Amino acid sequence: MKTSDEACWLKEVDSIALQSSVKNLADAFTRFFNKQNNYPQFKSKRHPVQSYLTKNVHNSIEVKGKYLKIPKLGVMKFAKSREPKGRIINATIRKNASGKFFVSILCEEKISELPKTESAIGIDLGITDFAIHSNGRKVDNNRFTSKMEKKLQREQRKLSRRALVAKKNGINLFEAKNYQKQKHKVAKLHEKVINQRTDFLNKLSTDIIKNHDVICIEDLHTKGLLRNRKLAKGISDVSWSKFVTKLQYKTDWYGREMIKVDKWFPSSQICSECDHNDRKKSLHIREWTCPVCHTHHDRDINASKNILNEGLRLHVLV
Repeated sequence: MKTSDEACWLKEVDSIALQSSVKNLADAFTRFFNKQNNYPQFKSKRHPVQSYLTKNVHNSIEVKGKYLKIPKLGVMKFAKSREPKGRIINATIRKNASGKFFVSILCEEKISELPKTESAIGIDLGITDFAIHSNGRKVDNNRFTSKMEKKLQREQRKLSRRALVAKKNGINLFEAKNYQKQKHKVAKLHEKVINQRTDFLNKLSTDIIKNHDVICIEDLHTKGLLRNRKLAKGISDVSWSKFVTKLQYKTDWYGREMIKVDKWFPSSQICSECDHNDRKKSLHIREWTCPVCHTHHDRDINASKNILNEGLRLHVLV
């Protein structure tokens, strides 16, 4: 059993934060025993990403102007991105790999449904164009990772060289200052890419939710698609699963409806005008003409129209 001196560091944080850590560990083991995830991994204090959660008890968490009050840490100045609304429930303090600190405040707020637009849309997700709408609009894939790729490769090579120098001199990487500086520089580049992508996905999903009551989208099996070595890099960069997740919770919030069309539905094979199935086509065919009704199709726009039609059919059945 540890003595009080050995465990004195536990007094550095508030008791609720310690309780939250124990609860998270218990939840992780419960999911493991239910075969929902792998065995919980130990998270060292040297891990580049650190976080803890604390609850609001008797106004222990408060936001006043540019100042934030947190248990044990006291009052501190912070850069507020938005004004919290409603009752504060808890706060999560997080340190990123880049060395920056963030606080996420969870509030209980009543969200009102958006006014009805009497509009429905089908969305086909792609790599060249991120999202193709059934109304003909194509949303460009910004390729955030690809644009930063050369710079990332250059900085990561520097990081590898500094790691080799540190090992050659017998210096622990955690104590090698040049290595740690370069590590933070690489982490900042990765963080910039993540922030750009998250901002893009949030703005696009919000725009779709505001303008349409029913959103029909293909239920993609992203994990299966990632097994394709030629497409894996592009699919990882576009973050389809994150986009669908954002659409899902926003439809729940604002009284919209999202309908997922089966992943095996042949959206790119069917003519959206006469329903003729023209069979599977290779990916290099971007346009085709229906042999029955002679309608000329853009492959992606035609697929999004078929997704919309199938989604509305499923919507009526429900």
